Amino acid sequence: MDIEQNQAELIDNFVKQASAQKGTALGSVILEATSHPSLFAFSEILAVPTIAELEGTENSVYLKVLQLFAHGTWIDYKSNCSSLPQLVPDQVLKLKQLTVLTLAETNKVLPYDELMLELDVMNVRELEDFLINECMYAGIVRGKLDQLRRCFEIQFAAGRDLRPGQLGSMIQTLSNWLGTSDNLLVSIQEKIKWADTMSELDKKHRKEVEDRVEEVKKSVSVKAEVEFRGLEDIYSEPGGVMDYEEDRSRPKRRRHPRS
Repeated sequence: MDIEQNQAELIDNFVKQASAQKGTALGSVILEATSHPSLFAFSEILAVPTIAELEGTENSVYLKVLQLFAHGTWIDYKSNCSSLPQLVPDQVLKLKQLTVLTLAETNKVLPYDELMLELDVMNVRELEDFLINECMYAGIVRGKLDQLRRCFEIQFAAGRDLRPGQLGSMIQTLSNWLGTSDNLLVSIQEKIKWADTMSELDKKHRKEVEDRVEEVKKSVSVKAEVEFRGLEDIYSEPGGVMDYEEDRSRPKRRRHPRS
């Protein structure tokens, strides 16, 4: 089963559970969802009416935990841990995995030093083990560990839930991309039109050259034929050329001596 299908089934399952519970009972549902090793998207669960109803109640802390896993990072948790319940080990692992996905949104080359700081990891060996075993093997990222440059080169990263206000920015980005694509398409079409025009001009020029060559050939042929016929006329006229045998058989005049 691929990761997208698995995610969809898990989300559907937790949405149904959350819809059937209220108040304190939602705490166990949220704990299970944020601890599940194969679930990395939480916006659909956040949208469940019973979850939204936790806002402003004594159980709002459960809502904050779910919001943290939908949009936050490990650093966010450390900054607000006093107002949040202590995370279990599976939640800690999940939040650190999500932190890597957040970092990969803006930078495809992640320095080891930055990762160790963001993930609260003490050494390179621990960091590389985490990236390999908990991120790449989990299928949420693909990339290359560059020990010489001390960085993680991201080739693929799964997307996270959209943060509040991020949708407008994404729409603007897509609109800009669409405008750039339209301009590029117009430019390509103009270049194609120019190429077609040049091709037609080239064909026309080639045809003119070929026609000129044919005219020259015909002119040369006519001139050669006229000259050849002129020579024929000269040699065929009576007395035009004296036959050599006839000349030999003609009696020679005798020359008389001078007196």
